[in-house]
Amino acid sequence: MFKGHPKGLYVAFFANMGERFGFYTMMSCLVFFLQSSYGLEATRTGNIYSNFYFAIYGLALVGGIIADKTQNYKGVIFLGIITMLAGYVIMATPNLSLTITMVGLYVIALGNGLFKGNLQALVGQLYDDPKYEKLRDSAFSVFYMGINVGALAAPFAANGIRNWYLRSKGYVYDADLPSLCHRFIDGSLTDNTTLQELANNVTGTQVADLSTFTSNYLDVFSTGYNYAFGIAGISMIISLVVYAFFKSQLPDRKKQAAEDKASIEMPKAEVKKRLIALGLVFLVVIFFWMSFHQNGLTLSFFARDYTDKTVEPFTNLFFDFKSILAIFSLIVGSILLFGKDSKKLVKGIGGILILTGGCFIYYFYTGYPGVNPIQPEIFQAFNPIFIVFLTPVVLALFAFLRKRNIEPSTPRKIGIGMILASLGFVVMIVGSMSLMSPSILGGEPAPDRVSPYWLINTYLILTISELFLSPMGISFVSKVSPPKLQGLMQGGWLLATALGNKLLFVGSLMWDKIELWQLWLIFVVCCLASAAFIFSIMKRLESSTKGA
Repeated sequence: MFKGHPKGLYVAFFANMGERFGFYTMMSCLVFFLQSSYGLEATRTGNIYSNFYFAIYGLALVGGIIADKTQNYKGVIFLGIITMLAGYVIMATPNLSLTITMVGLYVIALGNGLFKGNLQALVGQLYDDPKYEKLRDSAFSVFYMGINVGALAAPFAANGIRNWYLRSKGYVYDADLPSLCHRFIDGSLTDNTTLQELANNVTGTQVADLSTFTSNYLDVFSTGYNYAFGIAGISMIISLVVYAFFKSQLPDRKKQAAEDKASIEMPKAEVKKRLIALGLVFLVVIFFWMSFHQNGLTLSFFARDYTDKTVEPFTNLFFDFKSILAIFSLIVGSILLFGKDSKKLVKGIGGILILTGGCFIYYFYTGYPGVNPIQPEIFQAFNPIFIVFLTPVVLALFAFLRKRNIEPSTPRKIGIGMILASLGFVVMIVGSMSLMSPSILGGEPAPDRVSPYWLINTYLILTISELFLSPMGISFVSKVSPPKLQGLMQGGWLLATALGNKLLFVGSLMWDKIELWQLWLIFVVCCLASAAFIFSIMKRLESSTKGA
């Protein structure tokens, strides 16, 4: 996968992987943490979530301006890692007020703004060398895979830490309890029957004092998430070490600019043409991210409130981290064994991985009971799991098309991604048709729940769309950006992402006001309209990449 690429890609891959593990450990449970710790309703939670996500990506514009101005991309990235680490330390501290928690979130956002776009810019600079230019799209797919290798284990880590802490205090996890506990405490719960039943279940005893139980359970539940944020901080330290030791493999833009100032100059007319093309693409992706990042908001609400809480043994294979590793071994082994260019030794290793993975899958499957509890945070793992598994497939597809000179242009791939995203929400429309809306439930657990495969298949389709759009978009920005504005333009891409994330509140705002299928229809329309727009300006976008 790294074959033919410069060594700097390894450094960016692993530095980004550590940072993304920390970020997605937090994001997999952030909305649940806010609601369990502070008793926030869906609309306010959505506002906080969307504002934070906006800041995470919007501040990349600031980071890009600083890096372009100083041409010290490496130094700005290093400062970003340190700043993010400070934010995670705040988030890992239990029993903080909502105000201090918000401070911690925005410190993380600032650090991310200094880090993310500028690291992407450095990756692009690696491929300014004509020797590597043809590998630019595949490089960003590999780089993007690093993001998701880090994100893959994150929900399991967050879940594991929280559950460990609950068990240490004599409790087990139940997703329905925090809301009921808050409603009991504020006096809005009129019938304690469900609360009493769940309290007895999570303690294994008859709970006599619901007042003490609700207070203690919320405290332990929230503190478990704080410790999960601590794991995120540890991952940032690992990312810091990797970057500090190996950053010499990355381009030194400041040195390059000093040696050859002409290499970063460009005629004003060409700069204008490229900036217009980039601006049009930025406009389109706003609506993709508004839809896609519902995975951490309304799709997470759906996972908690409307999806089966237990599954049979086969489905549980996809919710157990150990069995996922076994499946990963099986898939990697198959790629090595049946790879066209694999040598005998590689094929032998592939055969061993297939045998090992298959044996463990059988062992786990037969060891599961007939009914297995699943937890809503784990659904956050499916997107990165699919990214890791499908990136080699998509790269192979593009390579196949490239050899036959029929590979779609980068802008065309972005348009295809938008169409695929709309199909993901069509799946949710079908899966939600028979369900009561949240407004009817009024905060009570849903009596009717659906198979987790509705969400799993939605994440599968959204992941394929993401692979066509996100790494390709980053590649497009790195290719088209004027040399003196590479950090700023990567920041612009992330600002477009930020604006999409700012619009996430649309989902939470409408969550308890319209039918579920109508909510998903909003995102279908947004994605299809964006796809239509990008195909209408395709010639302009494709012409901007000629000579770039």
